[in-house]
Amino acid sequence: MIKTETPYGFWMSEWTAEKAASASRDFAELRAGHGGLFWIQYDPADARCTLWYWRNGTTQCLTPTGFSLRSRVYEYGGGAFTLTDEGVAFVNEKDQQIYLQVVDGSSASQPAALTSRLQCRYGDLQYDRRRGAILAVEEAHDEEDVRHRVVSVSLAGVHQMLVEGADFYASPTLDATGERLAWIQWQRPEQPWTATSLWIADVLPDGRLGPAVCMAGSDDSESLQQPRFASNGDLFCLTDRAGWWQPWRSQGNSLVPAERFARHRFDHAPAPWQLATVSYVPLTGGAWLLTRLVEGHGLLFEHDAEGSERQLAPAYSRCRQLALDEHHYYCIAGAPDRMPAVLAIERLTGEIAILAGGEQPLPAEQLSCAQPFSFATGQEEVAHAFFYPPRNADCLGLPGEKPPLVVFMHGGPTSASYPVFDPRIQYWTQRGFAVADVNYRGSSGFGRAYRQRLRGEWGVVDVEDACAAVQALAVRGQIDSARTFIRGSSAGGYSALCALAADAGFTGGASLYGVSDPMALRRVTHKFEADYLDWLIGDPERDAQRYKERTPLNNAARIRVPVIFFQGALDAVVLPEQTESMVDALREQGVRVEYCLYPQERHGFRQAANLADALERECRFYMSLLGRTGGQ
Repeated sequence: MIKTETPYGFWMSEWTAEKAASASRDFAELRAGHGGLFWIQYDPADARCTLWYWRNGTTQCLTPTGFSLRSRVYEYGGGAFTLTDEGVAFVNEKDQQIYLQVVDGSSASQPAALTSRLQCRYGDLQYDRRRGAILAVEEAHDEEDVRHRVVSVSLAGVHQMLVEGADFYASPTLDATGERLAWIQWQRPEQPWTATSLWIADVLPDGRLGPAVCMAGSDDSESLQQPRFASNGDLFCLTDRAGWWQPWRSQGNSLVPAERFARHRFDHAPAPWQLATVSYVPLTGGAWLLTRLVEGHGLLFEHDAEGSERQLAPAYSRCRQLALDEHHYYCIAGAPDRMPAVLAIERLTGEIAILAGGEQPLPAEQLSCAQPFSFATGQEEVAHAFFYPPRNADCLGLPGEKPPLVVFMHGGPTSASYPVFDPRIQYWTQRGFAVADVNYRGSSGFGRAYRQRLRGEWGVVDVEDACAAVQALAVRGQIDSARTFIRGSSAGGYSALCALAADAGFTGGASLYGVSDPMALRRVTHKFEADYLDWLIGDPERDAQRYKERTPLNNAARIRVPVIFFQGALDAVVLPEQTESMVDALREQGVRVEYCLYPQERHGFRQAANLADALERECRFYMSLLGRTGGQ
């Protein structure tokens, strides 16, 4: 096939915004049991999260119309369902209450409410088989306060408080006998990725807890997550005490390194934004199943009892949410060339079966795959990113022309980007744009020191790294540095606006429900993130000048290039008024601005039509700034 020479940024493609939006389906939270596997599936077509059950080669949806599985504890949720002896207990998105759904073979009952505390939300569900009860993190919203605790709710609906007094809780975990409970807790102003503690207590015959013992984290110097009991009763937990989230094991009333991982310089988990993450599992006889984050890739490994390791599912670049049964390992996996998939991996042979997802929407000749690269930045430091070159089987750029670049700034900001199939990125590369997906300093997956670089430096090091990535790609001759755009959602939108205010040479940018006024956000944000901005920027009184310097709204006069904004009218994190103030301030400066408000969206768009509309509008906006006319 002869390719047509067309200016970069104006290539024609059948990969439409609608196709990209429909390819945003994803999975979460695997649980093995009842002779099969359960998972949550999010579909942008109806913006619902539904429960699916695979057994004996057959898959079915268990969630009836009117229900959606999603916890809103800490706003980001997680742990929205668990398996019981009778079936499934889950959190319903609309009312945040726990429901029980009986599963009998291939049939499931209509869900019945176990709780009716409408002022409470629930998440991180675990089943207490010994007492026939659900353990959960409960978030109680009173008129003037939000309180968290660990509770037990029996299958008959009896509510019992187990642990309270700390600001936050996560991962209530029972040993195999049901006689010991471990959990994670932390106090304000810490975040779960800065300083937490591990606790354990005996469970008394009446279900109450005996005296609790702090196993680690009493000095606020480490972040612990995901406590796990092995079948022999040993307690394990991930801690970054040695600089990386690695498995440590209990010894008496303290933790010691799990010897085989002590020399590893890898994180074995992402930042715990959501509850109920499962990134490692201690197996019988001293073996392990665990993920390992290597240069931004989330790889899956099995370690046998003798210390030998075997990589599983090597074609996949991000494995998460592990589960297992006697014959299989299970995980949710992303790859560069396909949509997310639920995998069953045969334990003996490593053979893979795809239980759900895994579609390949684009043929290989149309696909742009991530090219990891690192680059110098800051004070003799190194940052990381993934580069996606333009790719379209029908088009070539004009001779001597280099492609424009779109810089992606991930949200969080203590989060990360991964080299997996992203339908939005393919939308850009199909049209002749290059993309740089930046894991700026402060991203997770590169150790504690790298993650801590954002402390007091948000709006500085992330901007430096975005600019350094552009410079590195320009030096390599891979992009046209005179035609670059920067975009991000939520915290990524803040970084993008800060970069534009720094007059860093970008041609334009986009903010999707991005933070433009940190102080306004601080006044309305939820408890989980109430102190996050103080960690990211500083104390608002002591460091008032720092806030002033890093507030895009205050620096609107410094932004001289066009910006497009996207906002949900129901957003309770970044209120529409915050974005509209930024839009008005830029318009007063004579800057070209476009503003798109979606009436039914919250913080993070979920509806397929709106996802497609935002993507198409953003692309048209950038095309209009490239100095040529063209079509999509």
